[in-house]
Amino acid sequence: MADMPADGPQVSRLSNGLPVITLAMPGIRTAAVELAADVGARHEAPHENGLAHLFEHMVFKGTGRRSARAIAEDIEDVGGALNAWTSRDMTMFHARTLAADLPLGLDMVADLIVSPRFDAEDLEREKAVVHSEIGEARDTPDDVVFDHLQARAFPDQPLGRPILGTEDSVSAATVAHLAGWRARHYHAGALVLVATGAVEHERLLADAEAALGRLPAAGARTEIPANWGGGPVGEARRIEQTHLTLGFAGPGGRDPGYHAALMFAMALGGGMSSRLFQQLREERGLAYSVSAAHGAHEEIGVMSLYCAAKPADSEAAALLAMEVAHAAAADLSAAELDRARAQVKAGLLMGLEGCAGQADWLARGWLTFGRLYSAGEALAEMDALTVDDVRAAGRAMLASRPAIAIVGTRGDRLADRLATRIGR
Repeated sequence: MADMPADGPQVSRLSNGLPVITLAMPGIRTAAVELAADVGARHEAPHENGLAHLFEHMVFKGTGRRSARAIAEDIEDVGGALNAWTSRDMTMFHARTLAADLPLGLDMVADLIVSPRFDAEDLEREKAVVHSEIGEARDTPDDVVFDHLQARAFPDQPLGRPILGTEDSVSAATVAHLAGWRARHYHAGALVLVATGAVEHERLLADAEAALGRLPAAGARTEIPANWGGGPVGEARRIEQTHLTLGFAGPGGRDPGYHAALMFAMALGGGMSSRLFQQLREERGLAYSVSAAHGAHEEIGVMSLYCAAKPADSEAAALLAMEVAHAAAADLSAAELDRARAQVKAGLLMGLEGCAGQADWLARGWLTFGRLYSAGEALAEMDALTVDDVRAAGRAMLASRPAIAIVGTRGDRLADRLATRIGR
C-alpha cells in the first residue's frame, strides 16, 4: 500500500538552509501549508512560562503589512483558514486554501513569523484573553488533572510546567520578551516549511525564498533534558466525579521502542474492547470514562491511565487499573496486539487522507528525526512487533515510579494514600 501519493515528497532548502518539503497529491483541489517550529513550552525559562503560547497568539495581532483585522479578512476572503497551536515540543502555523490561493496562504504564514508587530497595547489585551483561557482550563478538571500529572512526571522542569503559563507569568511578559523569543527560536535551523495537496515544488520553493529567505540561518537556545520524577499530587474539589491519572515513564518519539509502548497503551485502554474499559466499566461499573494512552516527547514519553469515577469508587478503580495493567504486561495475547495494531494503523492512514494530515505528518517527522519519515516506515515498524516486544514495553514502563494526579473530593488525601499502595 502506498503511504504517500504520487511520487512522494520533494525536499529542498532555501538559501538560509530552511528545509522546504512539498507533496503533490493528484486530484486534490486544495492545499495546506505549514510552518513548523522546533520550539515549545519546554524551551522556556521559569520566568517565561507561557511565552511560547503567548507568542503564538501575538503574531496574529498584526504584522508589518497586515493588521489583525486584515489577517482575518485576507484569508477568509478566499475561503481559507489560518491558525496555529503550541505544544511543549513544537509550535505550528498553518493555512488551508483552494489551489489557486496557496501563494497567499504561504505569504500569510510567513508574514506572521518574519514581521510580527508586537504592540504594547495589543499585548495587554491579549494577556487578558490568555488569562481567560487559563481560567477556562482550570474549570475543566479532566484537563487540570493532566497538567498535574505532567508536573509530577517532570518536577521543576520546563516539561512539567503548563503550556498556557500562569496568570503571574503571563502578566509579566513584555514586548521585549516576545522579540527575544522570536530572535532566539525562529530561525532557519529550527523551522521546516511543508506544503501538500495542489502544489508545484519549484513554484512553492521560489515563493518560499521570497517570503522566508531573509530569516537568520541559526540562533541560540537552551534545552533541558527531561528527568523523570513521579510521586503524588492531589487537588481537593467538591465535584461529582474524581478525575484520576497514573503516569509512567516511556520511550520518546525517537526511541526504537516507541511503537511497542504505543501498542501496549492501545491494547490496555485505547478503545471499548480494551482491558481497562471492559474490566473497570463493563464488568465492575467503577468508572464511566476510562482510557490509557502513550504520549511522546522527543526523548521520553508518558504512558497515562485515566478514569473518572464516583469518589467512593475512585480508589478501587485506581487499584484495579494497576492490576489490569500488570496483567496485560504479563499475558497480553496475540489477538489483543493485532486489534491494537489495526486501530493504530487505521488512525494513521485515515489521518493521511487529506492534505492537512499529510502536512502535519511530514512536519512532525522532520522535526523529530531531522529527515523524511514515511508512514510506510512507521507501518513496517508496527508490523514487526511481537507480543513479547509489547509485553516487555509494558513491564518497562510499569517499573518506573508512577506519577499520580487526582482532582476531586478529598483528592489530596487519596493521592497520598495511593502513593503508599502503588508508588515506589
